[in-house]
Amino acid sequence: MADYVGALDQGTTSTRFMVFDHGGQVVSIDQKEHEQIFPRPGWVEHNANEIWQRSQEVIEGALSKARLSPSDLAAVGITNQRETTLVWDRSTGRPIANAVVWQDTRTDRICNDLTADGGQDRFRAATGLPIATYFSGPKIKWLLDNVEGARARAEGDELLFGNMDTWCIWNLTGGPDGGAHVTDVTNASRTMLMDLQTLQWDDGILSTLGIPRSMLPEIRPSSQVYGDATGVLAGISVAGDLGDQQAALFGQTCFSVGEAKNTYGTGNFLLLNTGTTPVASKSGLITGLGYKIGDQPAVYMLEGSIAITGALVQWLRDNLKMIGASSEVETLARTVEDNGGVYFVPAFSGLFAPYWRGDARGVIAGLTRFVNAGHIARATLEATAWQSKEVVDAMNADSGVELTSLKVDGGMVVNELLMQFQADILGVPVIRPTVAETTALGAAYAAGLAVGFWREVEDLRANWGMDKQWEPSMDPAKRDREYALWKKAVTRTFDWMQ
Repeated sequence: MADYVGALDQGTTSTRFMVFDHGGQVVSIDQKEHEQIFPRPGWVEHNANEIWQRSQEVIEGALSKARLSPSDLAAVGITNQRETTLVWDRSTGRPIANAVVWQDTRTDRICNDLTADGGQDRFRAATGLPIATYFSGPKIKWLLDNVEGARARAEGDELLFGNMDTWCIWNLTGGPDGGAHVTDVTNASRTMLMDLQTLQWDDGILSTLGIPRSMLPEIRPSSQVYGDATGVLAGISVAGDLGDQQAALFGQTCFSVGEAKNTYGTGNFLLLNTGTTPVASKSGLITGLGYKIGDQPAVYMLEGSIAITGALVQWLRDNLKMIGASSEVETLARTVEDNGGVYFVPAFSGLFAPYWRGDARGVIAGLTRFVNAGHIARATLEATAWQSKEVVDAMNADSGVELTSLKVDGGMVVNELLMQFQADILGVPVIRPTVAETTALGAAYAAGLAVGFWREVEDLRANWGMDKQWEPSMDPAKRDREYALWKKAVTRTFDWMQ
């Protein structure tokens, strides 16, 4: 039997392929960035053909680095940036336009029109989601309404829709020559088009948005064989599919009710396992699918989504040129003792959980002549932690269970100043696992389970190990004072856009 499992991790800023052994340890990795396209204010696009090219390159690169051949892999899983929306020609595989990225706000008018007739929670009972520019459904409608001839071609069964998982799986398994047009329950639950109970597309919402059902992929479990790969992975089973945040939940082995993880990436995403029954949120969180293993019951989760965290560090680097590399932000932040009274609320594309304010825009509050670059850097890191605290508070209120510790993963968890501050303001330990990039690991686990490489989830739990734990040390009174100032700064972002 093959000794390894592969995972294609198609992210917002880069694509990578990782190879894992039976112990869940990284054997090889290759990663490449792709272009971020900003045609207009609020618009964010990706070139899907570039992403597929990068995907093939990193698969070959990771295998080459470890001197492996595809036959050394038992299976391959996919994980992906969620909500990013692509429509392409069924027969040629050509996209009709660039992919519309999850951060894109061009659908604000569509969302406002939908909200005007039934409110922001119009579809929440069925989908678990508020109406927001974040989700895929309105993006599909925008493409059909604005790309010449698209609606007629869609109604003529010529076009396919998919998020990036669907695009990658379709291409991996043959593309126009019999490629599997599938998605999993986690990605489908982020479209605003899937019924949480039936795990099927909702015909009423499709009708309201004018989206032909024939465009949509088949909804499948997160761990199941979808087909065999062609091309660079010829003959290997494509057997796992999880949206990136659910993949991290899976990779962190949060298989029990009440277990939670927070991923620190381009944005931040805090997920809580709520078991086999969906829990409706009253505090601005999202109800969705955590995962579904084969024929077993689906597992649901509550999620707090934060749009801008790691992307704020990139903004300091690329737009303000305050640092030369993202890793330098911690060094700059450590040149000062505190934030100097500065609070940075990065509502660049509105605010996600728990506010869902599309009218918000970014604010730096508390500026004085005393403030320097170190204070701005520190406020940048603290913004990530404060936003996460707001989501934790909402999650505690919805679940009725107080968080006792927080498992963390993602690129920003190497930042020890941030991790300590996060523990301080949450008042609970923050725990980093030995494999911090758990997104790809979760996709590998899902694929490996589907083909028997791992027998059950308890095998995966045995692989999890702690790398470091941060204990809270901040005086609670100080924490409360600073949190009140953060909340005050957040209110300054409201009602900026009409």
